[in-house]
Amino acid sequence: MIKVVKFGGSSVASAEQFKKVKDIVKEEDRKYIVVSACGKESHEDYKVTDLLYLCEAHAKYHVSYDDLFNQVKDKYLRIKKELGLEIDLEKEFDTILSSFKKGNMSMDYLVSRGEYLTAKCMAEYLDGEFVDAADIIVFRYDGEVDLDNTKENIKRIKTDKKVVIPGFYGALPNGMIKVMKRGGSDITGSIIANCIDADIYENWTDVNGIRVADPSIIDDPMKIPYINYSELRVLSYRGANVLHDDATFAVREKNIPIHIKNTNNPDNDGTIIMEDCSEIDKVQKPHTVTGITGRKNYTVITIIKNHSSTEIGFLKELVSIFEKYRISIESVPITVDTFSVIVQSSSIAECLYEVVAKIKEEIKPDELIVEDRMALIAVVGRAMKQVPGMSGKLLSEFGRNEINIKVINQSADELSIVVGVDNKDFEKAIKCIYDRFIKEEEN
Repeated sequence: MIKVVKFGGSSVASAEQFKKVKDIVKEEDRKYIVVSACGKESHEDYKVTDLLYLCEAHAKYHVSYDDLFNQVKDKYLRIKKELGLEIDLEKEFDTILSSFKKGNMSMDYLVSRGEYLTAKCMAEYLDGEFVDAADIIVFRYDGEVDLDNTKENIKRIKTDKKVVIPGFYGALPNGMIKVMKRGGSDITGSIIANCIDADIYENWTDVNGIRVADPSIIDDPMKIPYINYSELRVLSYRGANVLHDDATFAVREKNIPIHIKNTNNPDNDGTIIMEDCSEIDKVQKPHTVTGITGRKNYTVITIIKNHSSTEIGFLKELVSIFEKYRISIESVPITVDTFSVIVQSSSIAECLYEVVAKIKEEIKPDELIVEDRMALIAVVGRAMKQVPGMSGKLLSEFGRNEINIKVINQSADELSIVVGVDNKDFEKAIKCIYDRFIKEEEN
């Protein structure tokens, strides 16, 4: 079995965490190791990547960044000392600082040094082989990863040792460093797993797995033991902070499971994400609801116009207005002659009046209504299709708890139901769904 293992910032935040990683990767199957930059050791601490971004921002406005840079340096020097490493960190930091002061260093290069240095330290500590992500992860000039060339680069890695690769960045064809979105180390691990045809991709973090709901809303919510990629995609898109959204595409393409594990509690079963959970579901019946998530602060623009439902091109004309202003649309609930467009309030705040004026000018509605402060809650579950009247049960529960539903939309595959409620009812709505469909089923 071949495993790619990725350790997040909290898993490499200190020398003590490095020791936990070493214990985990003793298993022979765990050969390819991807690491993030050092994370926070405590609530008072800062993530290395955040500090490096701040250094760049300070330099841009000609403000001293010495204290910030020294915090990064001190963190790695402590790790080196406590682990007894021989890496010449003074030379590494002198090189970075010299280029930074001369102004010939890109921001991408600077912020990638957290992952680079973590991987260099980890490779020595594990007696492994350091492989720079810039030498294997290839970006095209359009910003997309070139999987074919990346795969060829990885094939050239020849070693019997553990391979340690920094996450979060790669290089353009001209050799310039390019970073991914924040949380990009998840993507790096996924790419490596795809390119070597791994049997499993382990994502090590500081939680025991994916929870059914946000722990800040539900006290100690149940962990999800198994979830499929489609469920995860909906939960991630709708607001659940479970895994970088782009991290699933490369492994899903090869049907490679992702196993979320806790570095601080490695014996916990964690959560397994896979393409098809049907065989497991035969043995271990899933809950009706796999996960509940959502976000506040959406704006709803409702257009009412007689006979618009039979007007060819009406919806296209309406949607094109939002496209002109580069506003992403979340949903378009439709009834007879009534069209509602739901968008994130932050995306339309600066041009709301212009959009409304354009709709009045081009669409000429009989009535136009703008509502804000709406929350969207997604109820997701592969087992919901097996429950007759699931939408009705959900509506009934909301009614029993005196929560007014503004919008409801069920996907055709019956995988998810999205409900719109007032911001003030957001937490209450999630709690009542959890109590009805998770707690009651557990009991």
